[in-house]
Amino acid sequence: MSPSVPSFGSAERSASADGASDSRGPGASGGSGRLGSDRGLRIRMLVATALVVALPFAFVYAFVFLINAVGLPLLEWANERPYTGEVYVDPVFLAVVVFGGLAVQYRYGPRTVLRSVGARRVSADEYPELRAAVTRLAAQADVPVPDIAVKRTELPNAFAVGTSGDGTVVVTTELLDRLDDEELDAVLAHELSHLANRDASLMTVAWVLPTVTYYVAALAFYVLYGLFKLLQFGGGGGGGDRDGRALAVGLVVITVSALLTLTVSAMFWVGSVLIHRVLSRYREYAADRGAAEITGSPAALASALRTVDEVMPEVPDSDLRELDGGAEALYLAPLEARAFGDKELVSTDVFPETHPPTRERIARLRELAGEEA
Repeated sequence: MSPSVPSFGSAERSASADGASDSRGPGASGGSGRLGSDRGLRIRMLVATALVVALPFAFVYAFVFLINAVGLPLLEWANERPYTGEVYVDPVFLAVVVFGGLAVQYRYGPRTVLRSVGARRVSADEYPELRAAVTRLAAQADVPVPDIAVKRTELPNAFAVGTSGDGTVVVTTELLDRLDDEELDAVLAHELSHLANRDASLMTVAWVLPTVTYYVAALAFYVLYGLFKLLQFGGGGGGGDRDGRALAVGLVVITVSALLTLTVSAMFWVGSVLIHRVLSRYREYAADRGAAEITGSPAALASALRTVDEVMPEVPDSDLRELDGGAEALYLAPLEARAFGDKELVSTDVFPETHPPTRERIARLRELAGEEA
């Protein structure tokens, strides 16, 4: 499919800056106005939120348990003397740290994502027609008008960060060039649905634990790797029996500590990534339905998804890598696996994809269009 490129001029349409020349007006495109609540999404978000809060506590106390059960006896053995007492983490202090960290991510996570992909917030003067479209669709959905950011790239895609009251819709210049008016409206409505559902902010916050556990596991791995290299090249030879025992004890303590840290971190990383992926997949179906409600045209979003899917193989590898920035799960359509090459962090052989299959999303939208016909 090769839709005709609208006369957008620097990716602009022919409507006036304030949308006054759009004769359709709010709601006239066939949408039903206020978005309906998706019970399935709400339940998943509640469960995901509970796990996002609970897992950091479990992660910390798993280490506390291992330190007391393994670490302290190991120190007793190493020092050849008993060790009294045990490690304790005040739950109130930990709660302040956890909730404080999540609050910081909730507040500053969206702007971090925007910086990571190089998206720039734009004014109504720069993209008046785009602003008019977002304003009109927000009125139809009965949600606050979000900020708009644009990323110059050959990759046609979009995503949203933040909440309905403080959100940003991001579109790429290639998306603006590729889609016609109705298709672009459908994509913008899809992103507004994410903001209205508040799943965009949850996705950002939910990525905190996978990030932390990944870096802790990576640190433990590099400690083990460095130790292996040291031994491989004969580091640490000699002195007397006392020096030999001290070296052996040090090697045992470091190896056991690093292995336990790597194991626990990897386990929590797997669990947190799985939660993130499962929520990511369902929220796309919910936003697709929301876009159909807002615009009244499921077929328009189906056409936009098909266009993006067909253009993706033409996108340069450099653009795909640049647009990831840890935000792959947020996009309208998934980035291709070749964006990551051999360095893909989350294997889809183990974890579900971030998005449902595009063909399945299109099929569901066609069913919606048939129900409305």
